[in-house]
Amino acid sequence: MEGNELIAFQIISAVGTARSCYIEAIQAAKKGDYEGAMKLIAEGEKDFIEGHDAHAKLLEQEANGKGEPIGLLILHAEDQLMSAEAFKTIAQEFIELYQRLDKEAGK
Repeated sequence: MEGNELIAFQIISAVGTARSCYIEAIQAAKKGDYEGAMKLIAEGEKDFIEGHDAHAKLLEQEANGKGEPIGLLILHAEDQLMSAEAFKTIAQEFIELYQRLDKEAGK
């Protein structure tokens, strides 16, 4: 495996791990473990950046005229990248909401 295919799998793997961390962060916040939730967000961010950097490599190759034809696998990788980014935003919102609810409940 090489070229775009390898980069696509790097993106998919990294952002898939990030998305899992973001989902786990929501579950931690739901249990009142806000410190754990924030650690999971930070962990997910590291993986997300890894995937984003691999994607940036593709963009750089394209800008330099060295890009390969874009196939369905790259489109899937980009979809996963955007999905992970959206999950991070949603996770952060849920954490904030759970904190507010706990504060209002006097916890």
